[in-house]
Amino acid sequence: MRSHLLNDLTAEDYRRSVTEGVERVAAKLATTDRPFTGITVDALTPRIERIDLDRPLHDTSAALDELEEVYLRDAIYFHHPRYLAHLNCPVVIPAVLGEAVLSAVNSSLDTWDQSAGGTLIERKLIDWTTARIGLGPAADGVFTSGGSQSNLQALLLAREEAKTDGLGRLRIFASEASHFSVKKSAKLLGLGQDAVVSVPVDHDKRMQTVALARELERCAQDGLVPMAVVATGGTTDFGSIDPLPEIAELCERYGVWMHVDAAYGCGLLASVKYRGRIDGIERADSVTVDYHKSFFQPVSSSAVLVRDAATLRHATYHAEYLNPRRMVQERIPNQVDKSLQTTRRFDALKLWMTLRVMGADGIGGLFDEVCDLAAEGWELLAADPRFDVVVRPSLSTLVFRYIPAAVTDPAEIDRANLYARKALFASGDAVIAGTKVAGRHYLKFTLLNPETTAADIAAVLDLIAGHAEQYLGESLDRAS
Repeated sequence: MRSHLLNDLTAEDYRRSVTEGVERVAAKLATTDRPFTGITVDALTPRIERIDLDRPLHDTSAALDELEEVYLRDAIYFHHPRYLAHLNCPVVIPAVLGEAVLSAVNSSLDTWDQSAGGTLIERKLIDWTTARIGLGPAADGVFTSGGSQSNLQALLLAREEAKTDGLGRLRIFASEASHFSVKKSAKLLGLGQDAVVSVPVDHDKRMQTVALARELERCAQDGLVPMAVVATGGTTDFGSIDPLPEIAELCERYGVWMHVDAAYGCGLLASVKYRGRIDGIERADSVTVDYHKSFFQPVSSSAVLVRDAATLRHATYHAEYLNPRRMVQERIPNQVDKSLQTTRRFDALKLWMTLRVMGADGIGGLFDEVCDLAAEGWELLAADPRFDVVVRPSLSTLVFRYIPAAVTDPAEIDRANLYARKALFASGDAVIAGTKVAGRHYLKFTLLNPETTAADIAAVLDLIAGHAEQYLGESLDRAS
């Protein structure tokens, strides 16, 4: 079985096998006419279950044939213009090239003696990102697996910087529209979910700074310790951006760590047109960015950035076999000194290749396109009496609800919207998401594909209305 090891003796086999795989995927991308086939769990499960993993095929082509049946045929394709559901972006070719290189070389970014140039490339990209944010000359950071890990590490640093032994007294402030990972992080950090104070949002789903000030003052009066304020630079549900300058003022006044979760809105850092929408982020103590959301990178590609590199010491542990303390004096750069992870992929290479081929303006221009598209979509929804749209988008998300003319029961309208989403998914014609607003079911478009057009949006809205009307018609028939 040594013939399957990637080395100097098998380089040609590697080239042939990977080329065949790339050709299969390229053919699939070229012929995909909808984002999903509509396959059900019950239909797909038996295909997987009948495969005996203890009986290998011993042939790459046969394995790819099988993969076509169990995966490629029915995968959900984010590159399709009518995939409008979650924060999944189509990816750019230079990044996919970087993915191919990093997977084959297989560097681990924990220590210098496993990565060499990879360490310096990652550090260069961290410096580039902190400069784009404006965090200052003492800034630093590290790549992570995603926004949840970045938020966890930022809050770990904030907990340690709070300098208190009474964990039960610590409080984190986040808007009621913030990401669930804030509460999850509090639990993992030994604080409990009750440590997260939920701050109300305004009509545009942005944190109310008056309410935040009130909660911070109450915290001080109750003898509790304000550990961190988590401002969101692009909420998952609405794409809303909290008022960062005002939040920064409050954090300075109360001496609180300011973290900005810009996992979604980080695309504005490269924006040609809309960079001002995220002004105030430069005053943060830490920032989460997800390049795999709005920089058009394959997952995973994220980072946590900090204003003061010294705070990263809270994630540092030394092991004699890996990163002994003497390496610090010898100025040997080991990224594990900054990271919650040990073994870690060279995910930074994808962004490096993207910047070297396309440039930051190329990335920002694509993100500007989807923001412009969302503005067009909002105009369509606002003018369409069939739908109620929640907020004008700050980024590229639209949250709306089908409102039938002849039905007034909110519960029945809920069911019609849920049915429409499910039926649309089953058809494979489009994939959309859903959420709740004030306890009611709404639908959601997350627009991250510059190839999507206003015509696509209009067509999917018609499909939604058609499915909802079908459900309501059948419901009336059942009731009669």
